[in-house]
Amino acid sequence: MAERRVRAYVALGANVGDARATLAAAVRTLSALPGARLVAVSRLYATRPVGVTDQPDFLNAAVALDVPAGPDPETGALALLVAMKQLEHAFGRKERHRWGPRELDLDLLLFGDHQVLVERTDAVRSANPERSGVQWLRVPHPSAAERLFVLAPLADIAADLVPPGWERSVEAARTERALAEGPDAVRPVGSWNVEGWS
Repeated sequence: MAERRVRAYVALGANVGDARATLAAAVRTLSALPGARLVAVSRLYATRPVGVTDQPDFLNAAVALDVPAGPDPETGALALLVAMKQLEHAFGRKERHRWGPRELDLDLLLFGDHQVLVERTDAVRSANPERSGVQWLRVPHPSAAERLFVLAPLADIAADLVPPGWERSVEAARTERALAEGPDAVRPVGSWNVEGWS
């Protein structure tokens, strides 16, 4: 019997070192996860930092992956998150304050049409003291609709999608945030091909 799969959307970001090369390698590594199949890759975007502005611009992108569904959405989403956190560690991510520089940041945006709220296991808990106490995995990502640096790449690969719990499409949310943040907040700087972003 074939393993059930769901379409997951993952946001990628980096602004430390060769961020373009890091994100290209991260896309390839995500596509090689057990049972995963890469479906789509967004354009690459340069984005102004949010929160802590005294740091280099970020590069951001998004991917669509078909991944194992797991026995239930919570287990499947947590399994994908564990793999993503292992990748961040493998790419040298250091624990810093919120909104700070990132060697690689991977966020699970959507896991099929499921709404997930589950306590994070020790394998995916942040060690950041600012995030003490119970930590939750919430899918769809609770801040995705408010972040142009997430919405712009996500709209490249899922413009018409209305995520569970949203009242509008990804593209409508992107348009709204682009009007609020201005034309220079997020700028496309590359298109994906088999070798990375050109």
